[in-house]
Amino acid sequence: METTEHLCTLVANAGFSSQKQARYRLFCERFLPQLSDELRTTLTTDAATAQSFVSATLNSEFLQGQLEKFPHWYNELVDTPLSRQTYEQAWAQRGHSFSCLQDFNKALRQFRNQSMCGIIWRDFNRHADTLTTTQELTWLAEICVQAAVNFHYPLLREKHGAPCNRDHEEQLLLVLGMGKLGAGELNLSSDIDLIFAYPETGDTHGRKPVSNQEFFIFLGKALIQSLDTVTADGFVFRVDMRLRPFGESGALVSHFDALENYYQTQGREWERYAMIKARVIASSLPGEARTQLAITELYQLLSSFTYRKYVDFSVVEALRKLKQMISQEVARRKLGDDVKLGAGGIREIEFIAQAFQLIRGGRDIQLQDNRLLTVLPLLEDLRCLPEGMATQLTNAYCFLRDTEHAIQGFQDKQTQKLPSDPDQQRGIAQLMGYQDWPAFYDALNAHRNTVKAEFAAVIATPENKQSNAPVDGLWADVWHNALSEDSLLKALTDVGYEDPKRTLSAIAELRECHPVAALQPVGRERLDNFMPRLLETLGESPAPSATLERVLQLVRAVVRRSAYLLLLIENPDALRQLITLTQASPWIAEELARRPALLDELLDPRNLYHLPQKSELIDELRRTTLRIPTDDLEAQMDAIRYFRSAHALRVAACEVTGALPLMKVSDYLTWIAETLLDFVVAASWREMTERYGYPDGDERATPNFIVVGYGKLGGIELGHGSDLDLVFIHNASTTGETDGEKRGAKTLDNQTFYMRLGQKIIHLLTTRMASGALYEVDMRLRPSGNSGMLVTTLTAFTKYQQNDAWTWEHQALVRARPVAGDSELAAAFMRVREELLCSARDREKLLADVVNMRDKMRSHLGSDKDGDYTRDFHLKQDRGGIVDIEFMVQYAVLGWGHQNPGLTTYTDNIRILECLAQTGILSTQEVDDLTGAYKAFRSMGHKLTLQQKSSVIAVSELDEDIRIARDKVAKLWQKLMSTPPAGHRNND
Repeated sequence: METTEHLCTLVANAGFSSQKQARYRLFCERFLPQLSDELRTTLTTDAATAQSFVSATLNSEFLQGQLEKFPHWYNELVDTPLSRQTYEQAWAQRGHSFSCLQDFNKALRQFRNQSMCGIIWRDFNRHADTLTTTQELTWLAEICVQAAVNFHYPLLREKHGAPCNRDHEEQLLLVLGMGKLGAGELNLSSDIDLIFAYPETGDTHGRKPVSNQEFFIFLGKALIQSLDTVTADGFVFRVDMRLRPFGESGALVSHFDALENYYQTQGREWERYAMIKARVIASSLPGEARTQLAITELYQLLSSFTYRKYVDFSVVEALRKLKQMISQEVARRKLGDDVKLGAGGIREIEFIAQAFQLIRGGRDIQLQDNRLLTVLPLLEDLRCLPEGMATQLTNAYCFLRDTEHAIQGFQDKQTQKLPSDPDQQRGIAQLMGYQDWPAFYDALNAHRNTVKAEFAAVIATPENKQSNAPVDGLWADVWHNALSEDSLLKALTDVGYEDPKRTLSAIAELRECHPVAALQPVGRERLDNFMPRLLETLGESPAPSATLERVLQLVRAVVRRSAYLLLLIENPDALRQLITLTQASPWIAEELARRPALLDELLDPRNLYHLPQKSELIDELRRTTLRIPTDDLEAQMDAIRYFRSAHALRVAACEVTGALPLMKVSDYLTWIAETLLDFVVAASWREMTERYGYPDGDERATPNFIVVGYGKLGGIELGHGSDLDLVFIHNASTTGETDGEKRGAKTLDNQTFYMRLGQKIIHLLTTRMASGALYEVDMRLRPSGNSGMLVTTLTAFTKYQQNDAWTWEHQALVRARPVAGDSELAAAFMRVREELLCSARDREKLLADVVNMRDKMRSHLGSDKDGDYTRDFHLKQDRGGIVDIEFMVQYAVLGWGHQNPGLTTYTDNIRILECLAQTGILSTQEVDDLTGAYKAFRSMGHKLTLQQKSSVIAVSELDEDIRIARDKVAKLWQKLMSTPPAGHRNND
């Protein structure tokens, strides 16, 4: 009696009504006498224990009812969250063999109810956080489902025989958990959405043979009955099978081929949303190797349906329709205060994440994760969400889920509707940490408003995403040729199209081409929606007619993959970026037409015009490839090719808009190459060592191997489309071999191992896929050129350079540096390089060799083969061009390096020129002239590449600055390379 009075006093002091107090008193009077004196005394004297007891039991009539039936369960309530193993042990203690189905069903229900009591106890007392509660509920459901399969499968197998395919291999049932169960986020009184599948058709071979389909239907029905049927002990979990193919009218169980056929031919957009969270939670043959193989096959099947390899904005329109249907249902059922379905509720947070997962998950495979709170920060990293939004949505989600649990834990009912009863409202508010309902409700609405605003931003229509009005109907008339030619020409002229006739001709050609004529209705609708928007937006550009022709390259490339058109319809700012960039560079237009997936890069200007550091590039590539299995070579090659193309587009965008100076452009392009080479070397090393073991048995994470970059890569001066001049060097024993035999693999001698490693690297770089090659590679600068070993030792490289290398090979060494591989070997190479470049040379012979090589190059590659220096200018090869500057720099390094070792420190021409000024080998004025010319020529070369123009320019068309720079370089060549620079005399 004393304990009852004490607990009821706590309830009264908390402000609950007299009716609530009376009902709680009845519970105490029925339950407390069944406890030991010691437990009752603790409830009376220990304030924390009493408060925990009241918080849980007062706010959960379900908990009250279970404790009245099984008072000893109170002794087993613990405050510490449980592990999956603890739940499995608790179920195992109830026995593995049951005399009948009734005993099994009874035990399963009691196991579930007792577990629920513990979960509610911990959740209501905040001894477990939101995700811990949802994880425990998920484990509980998985164990119950697996227990039901384990009980029924042997009984059916004994009766009908094992289900087998035509090769007599036993088939298994896989149980897919969908929704919150699949994501590991189950709530307190959730139903469980399941799909049943098995690999192959066939028959059983028992005393009552049936088809595999019939067998697994029997198993599925038995499983549902054991879980879903309400008995005197309640139920285990309500089971919902409506997510299966064809819903309630479809077969209860499907084999893999039937699933694949359905999803590839009839699957709907909302089913793609559902499949994001799909996860196998149970099987009829758990733990067997064949089970994991079947699971992998099923996931691959579902993934190909769920995720598209391109950026897919079609899901946004599907989401709008789905949300509209839910809103209508919410209004019909008056569920405005439903924390799941109402505006700003749980479902909207899920939709935000799932929309971006479907839009980008095919390419950004790190988004192929079914855990909501794991995906939200990734979306912010990818700039799909504004900065800080992931945290706000996470906080809102946890608040809403805790509220949902407080609602559902009251009577173990599947509802998310806020109660109207004042006592229940007060209880929820106090469980959530608020003094009263108004304070809680204000906090709830703040979270819902955040969610509602972000959700509206995600599914906003194109018209709502821009300030201007919807597209003028005139542009639809232009696209459909609905007016007279004179009227169309006048309309185009009035808005600034510089060549209206050419524009109408280009539009007509597109409109009448076969791919457009053969479009399906959805594709046609999207094209008819897109073209007027394009024509109107082009009117804002300086040269609409010329730019239209460039954009139409892209339109023709994607017209049958209209999701790309939808991307531009849904994102007007991306369309403007497209027009800006294609107007500035036909190279960009061609790249986008060749690789339409790059349109995704136009969605966020913060990404497009952001210059990352090399560390950011490395981290981005790591995250991009993290989720790709190491044995899926094709997926890895696709991913790194997209990475390179995406960043190359960003560089070009920065350059044509003036957001990035020349030197930074080259830095960026060089970092991209280095990042990719690091990845390719690591991937090749991993594959080779798995197949053949480690050279000399030296197990190491990085190979005893380096990639040396020459030319533009070595000089940190890569341009758009530059190939890579590479040399491979290793430092393993020339007589050793790998330890493959010790590892159960094949053994190779070290030289063969490293040769194959080099071949593997070249293969990953140069193989042409649908997305093209990663880089073109030139290996001719290795010792002995094409006739030499693909990979050489550092000792052999040094010996060749000292004894057999030509002068031009030493010139090339000036711009050589390690760009990937082992850091110790890289440092050793740089010491060798310095030693070689600092060797004393006969300057007269050196000068003759350099000039002779330059004359050969100019005669073979220059534009002035007939000696006419005044007609054309080859930016790189002609007199006064880039190569003249490079040769002067290389000659100076080789000629004076032994006296000035600092000349060998850098590999880029600009910093070497600075060193030449500091040492007095060249005057400050000479260095300034060469530096200015070099930068001007390279900048012009980049512009010509982006404009897809030749490097040979008519002299009459040269800018005055370029003409002056050319003449200065030519005069300096004549001065410096006909006789040694005067400055050297001071250093002799």
